[in-house]
Amino acid sequence: MSKLEAFTGVPSFQKDADDAPGAIWTGYLESLALVERLHRLLLDVIKDEFERLGILEINAVQGLLLFNIGDNEVTAGELKSRGYYQGSNVSYNLKKLVEYDFMHHQRCEIDRRSVRVRLTDKGRKVRDVVQDLFLRHAIGVEEATGINADKVFDINMTLKRIERYWSDQIRYIY
Repeated sequence: MSKLEAFTGVPSFQKDADDAPGAIWTGYLESLALVERLHRLLLDVIKDEFERLGILEINAVQGLLLFNIGDNEVTAGELKSRGYYQGSNVSYNLKKLVEYDFMHHQRCEIDRRSVRVRLTDKGRKVRDVVQDLFLRHAIGVEEATGINADKVFDINMTLKRIERYWSDQIRYIY
């Protein structure tokens, strides 16, 4: 049993090192596990920064939401369509952010069912905290690991190809 097989619980089909289907299978499963772990670690990094600065009213997901909204005025539907968040997660977190005065909300003039949100000054301060954290980490990653802009570009292109493949699978499955 391989380490990956033990970790994922999924049997390895790789027969030997030259077995291409086995190599892609093993690498693909490792990538899936890494993406999931990286997202959880990202939330932990944001949470730790908030705790260090005494920002205790909101959680890491809400902080990331503030960062992603930035200076825009958006609806929950727009956030979902950008692919950042799931439906109920967006609604709950937007409600909490409005409740704690990190966001303004206003009904759309055209579609009264839709609510547009934008950051308050308090929300922009948290957005800036997350932005500064990400900037420090971008510089730190390059210094500590040697991962430069070209390598990040290659990583992003690979991840976008996987994202496109998954999106196509959702759209075109019979």
